[in-house]
Amino acid sequence: GICLIIQIITGLFLAMHYTADISSAFSSVAHIHRDVQHGWLIRNLHANSASMFFICIYLHIGRGLYYGSYIYTETWSIGV
Repeated sequence: GICLIIQIITGLFLAMHYTADISSAFSSVAHIHRDVQHGWLIRNLHANSASMFFICIYLHIGRGLYYGSYIYTETWSIGV
């Protein structure tokens, strides 16, 4: 849960300063890194929490496969 919250918050802060134009995209990333207060920290938090989020998802799926919870009908009917 915390990884997803960090992703959303840092993504919003990065989106405020990012320009998607092909001629200025790289310079806007450099601007975030250099000129935005704690921009380097926000960018690193965003990248690392994305990796941590996917690791947690894979561990969660792996735990379900390991313990065989795919056999139980309650597990499948929860998402419906």
